Amino acid sequence: MDAFIRVENLIGEKNLEKLKNSSVAVFGVGGVGGFICEALVRSGIGEIAVFDGDTVDKSNLNRQIIATVDTIGKDKVEVVKSRLLSINPNLKISANKIFYLPENADQVDLSKYDYIVDAVDTVSAKIQLIERAKEKNIPVISCMGTGGKMQIERLKVCDISLTNGCPLARVMRRELKKRNIFDVKVVYSDEGVNLGQNQQDDFVQKEKGKKIAPPSMIFVPAVAGLYIAREVVTDLISKKEG
Repeated sequence: MDAFIRVENLIGEKNLEKLKNSSVAVFGVGGVGGFICEALVRSGIGEIAVFDGDTVDKSNLNRQIIATVDTIGKDKVEVVKSRLLSINPNLKISANKIFYLPENADQVDLSKYDYIVDAVDTVSAKIQLIERAKEKNIPVISCMGTGGKMQIERLKVCDISLTNGCPLARVMRRELKKRNIFDVKVVYSDEGVNLGQNQQDDFVQKEKGKKIAPPSMIFVPAVAGLYIAREVVTDLISKKEG
């Protein structure tokens, strides 16, 4: 039996073929991005490019689908690549160990992808990805903050102009407006952020010269990733042919 027969039974042979012929670039393969990649490949996407400069850390074990005791210390993009190929050996995949930033954006040709997924943490990188995707008329979806949140039912898919209660979305709205960039699809939560006893505003606290990451559990990042993957799949299916 074909691995994607149940997908085909749900969306039809023609739509599955669209997915098999689609190429998606996922920037950031951590708590959100790992689940995006997993869901895209299990849904039949035929080509994927992953971008992340990080390695798997012990602190990732609580929420990242690629993190196990066996993958600690390994490049995240290589771990993702191995995992995705174990799901679909026919998958076309490129693993790019870079942190996408404005200063290296010229090194990445976005025009060869059918869809761009932003699951990175850095505001400047998120802005740059969205801006360049818009310039090239490539569909893009961006994930807002998932740290310090527990209520999966408060996740939403909407235009960024309609977001509220998310500090990251607030900054993104302001910066995108400065650049006259509108109509950006995002996944976000309006749940208030619980920074925990040792955290401060903006998810960052200086302690012994180090940045402290926001508190997080698997629930909201994972579901946000699945929401994003669903949006990518349904948008690609609905895309006009030719």
